[in-house]
Amino acid sequence: MKILVISLAGIGDTLFATPLIHELRANFPDATIDALVMWPGSRDLLENNPHVNRVFQKNLITASKLEAVNFLRSLGKNDYDISISTHPQSRIHYRFAAWLAGAKTRISHEYECFGVFDHWLVNRTLPQDYSRHAAENNLATLALIGVKPKLPVHELEIFHTSDEVKWADDFLAQNGLAGKKWLGVHVGSGGTKNLALRRWPLANYIALSRQLGEWRSDFPILFFGGPEEQIDHKIIHTALPNAIFPPTKNLRQAAALLRRARAFLSVDTALMHVAAAMKVPAQIVIETPTWNQPIEPFGNPFTLIKNPAVAGRGLDFYRYDGGDIKGTREEIIATMESVKVADVFATVTKLV
Repeated sequence: MKILVISLAGIGDTLFATPLIHELRANFPDATIDALVMWPGSRDLLENNPHVNRVFQKNLITASKLEAVNFLRSLGKNDYDISISTHPQSRIHYRFAAWLAGAKTRISHEYECFGVFDHWLVNRTLPQDYSRHAAENNLATLALIGVKPKLPVHELEIFHTSDEVKWADDFLAQNGLAGKKWLGVHVGSGGTKNLALRRWPLANYIALSRQLGEWRSDFPILFFGGPEEQIDHKIIHTALPNAIFPPTKNLRQAAALLRRARAFLSVDTALMHVAAAMKVPAQIVIETPTWNQPIEPFGNPFTLIKNPAVAGRGLDFYRYDGGDIKGTREEIIATMESVKVADVFATVTKLV
């Protein structure tokens, strides 16, 4: 048996695939289970996963059309029996990728943008379900290959090396943070489509940090992020000279560090899911227009700071139909501005 798990959407979405990958290994212990991902961060999260044989990573957006097609066709040489396009991958491009990779059985969820051509690109489907988590939508695909879940518990999985754990512990010790309570913060969000507009204003994060410093001087704040957050981090550092920016080289190092966090604050983004996988005790999420049940932190209790402009109507703003967040740039930004610093401050101080 040869299986290709396709997770070409967001980095956090690749974490949603890890319970399925573990179940595939439990059901088919001798199978070849490979993964196809878009982003280096997705590859990082699957590195060292004992249930995966190989991870293929290619940015199909920046590659030329010919390069992308040739790469996907090359995967067909592996003669996969089954490919599973994991949830949520709504755009037809993902199903075209599955068709080019050439597995005999090509599994996908059906989305609102599905048409006749989609059913030609994939040949086994099931409806997506907005009432359950994406990880559970993924596990539902097992029925299409005639097996049932075997594991008693399903969790998002990241497998660290001893060097990564040591790096995190050494960083905390060198910065006087070992054994202390501290808050992790991610000010960013996804950068595809118009998803960057769902960020909480940077000025609000700075104001919140100042208030938390006045509340407790012994409660450090660590700002997490990658190259996409470099400009924002420079602004924060200018405003908050004592702010701490862990020099993480990848998401695996960030995850190893977050395993030691007392609390984590963000909007719905990849690092939110990393924090959930690391079981951060006090996970706090600011509601955005993209918030819905399929992308909640999986397997970890969390507190949602309600957004009065969204008011639980995430599906009115954003659905898995291949489109952007609905609304103008100004309207989406105003939606995030409706979440007040005082409300976030009250939640953080109550939980920690």
